[in-house]
Amino acid sequence: MGELPENLFLILVIGALSLILLQVVIRWWQESRYTFRDKTILITGGSRGLGLVMAHQLVQQGARVAICARDEAELERAKLQLKDCFTLICDVTELPQVEQMIQEVTEHFGHIDVLINNAGIIQVGPFETMTLEDYDAAMKLHFWAPLYTTFAVLATMRHKKAGRIVNISSIGGKISVPHLLPYSASKFALVGLSEGLRSELAQDGIKVTTVCPGLIRTGSTENAYFKGQHRAEYTWFAISDSLPILSMSAEAVARKILAGCRRGDSEIITSLPAIIGIRFHGLFPGLTSDILSLVNRFLPKNGGIGSDQVLGKDSHSPLTSSPLTALSQRAAQQNNQLTPEEIKELN
Repeated sequence: MGELPENLFLILVIGALSLILLQVVIRWWQESRYTFRDKTILITGGSRGLGLVMAHQLVQQGARVAICARDEAELERAKLQLKDCFTLICDVTELPQVEQMIQEVTEHFGHIDVLINNAGIIQVGPFETMTLEDYDAAMKLHFWAPLYTTFAVLATMRHKKAGRIVNISSIGGKISVPHLLPYSASKFALVGLSEGLRSELAQDGIKVTTVCPGLIRTGSTENAYFKGQHRAEYTWFAISDSLPILSMSAEAVARKILAGCRRGDSEIITSLPAIIGIRFHGLFPGLTSDILSLVNRFLPKNGGIGSDQVLGKDSHSPLTSSPLTALSQRAAQQNNQLTPEEIKELN
């Protein structure tokens, strides 16, 4: 009788390890069944940041990649980096432009196998500085644009009884973060849309994946918009975005997203801090809000430029040009967040 607890503990350990091993094998098997080679993948907002990094990795895996963005010069620089890529100028918040883009990609490649809705905007500042136009811009890009592109590719995917749609949301689509209200509200909307689409499109052979990353070192802080005390807002945001413990490299996040797409995962949360935060919020939503209200007390107050907005690249200070943001600054230069002239100025 005295040996029973020890034997029971051993059985539990072996059972847990077996379940973990089984999960690893299943994930490997799911990934190995699907390849991006010769698949046509369209990435919105693919000219810089995470979109550009995913495009790089997909080209390396033999995919036929199309990227779109609004900035022609950015697209040209991205095309030079990727070497083998189809680029299109498109404002994905405009339905006629989206329909034209999908038609051009289809005519060029024959069809679209995977759609990655990645285009995004970040506006940082206290609630008092945010205008209705800020919420409208965020909703257009984070909710309506993915809906437009989904509608545009759906008929072909349904006809083929195959297709994958990846919607890049955020931890901000699970936990509403202070000083990021338009961003969080619109990312919440995208999560709801994406999860509902997965349920309804599964019968058509279409797999929809919702991605909720934590902080990613893409260098996107340079092209985010900052309001109020914009230099102070940029400082806390840029430092948080650069710290290795809190953030992940864009390359690592891209690998996780593409692996999850191959598996057909329903949801991908890319970092341990994000997983912990989302799980904690799910169990203790009230306590999470209380903690964030305490965090908010330490964030910059209203003032400065008020409701006007300035890009991150125009909000630098001695602190944000220090080793604290070195990783994020390096990512900005690598991921086409800055023009060659701006890189020269920084160096």
